[in-house]
Amino acid sequence: MDEKDLLEQLKTGKESAFKKLVELYKDRVFSTVMSITQNQAEAEDLSQEVFIEVYQSVHKFRGDSKVSTWIYRIATNKSLEFIRQSKAQKRFAYVKSLFGQNDELIHQPSDFEHPGVVLENKERAKALFEAIAKLVDNQRVAYSLHNLEGLSYQQICEVMDLSKSSVESLLFRAKQNLKKYLEKFYKENYGE
Repeated sequence: MDEKDLLEQLKTGKESAFKKLVELYKDRVFSTVMSITQNQAEAEDLSQEVFIEVYQSVHKFRGDSKVSTWIYRIATNKSLEFIRQSKAQKRFAYVKSLFGQNDELIHQPSDFEHPGVVLENKERAKALFEAIAKLVDNQRVAYSLHNLEGLSYQQICEVMDLSKSSVESLLFRAKQNLKKYLEKFYKENYGE
């Protein structure tokens, strides 16, 4: 079944089509959300939310892009929304701690693990993902989609609704920032 047939069956509410869609995209959605949020429990929840939104808004999908691009866009938006909410919660917790009501800051665990990481590279991967987390949102998304998910520049343009030159610029700045963030780690740990 091609994308067009799958989409038509989804629009008619066919349950088997939705199951097929989830089966086709669940790993990619989870990996994308995990790469951006770096929080496994949240990635699982957000992945489910992505498919709920796909199901609820399939009638609004006009077919201007591929179904996969549309799903990546939803996954990316859900991930960024989670990050923004987390940042707001952290700021609120910090402000509360300044006033002495609560000395404990809310934060994401630093022992993040991505499912595709090989064990012997765990320390380097952890440093990389910590550096990725420091990138501004658009840089993080572009970098994750290109380098972790393997999307082409054109696909990233469609997912992020940006021009090719904007995506190239985001990726260039992301790489420069990552290089800066990681330089200290490699000098301290590997003398590189």
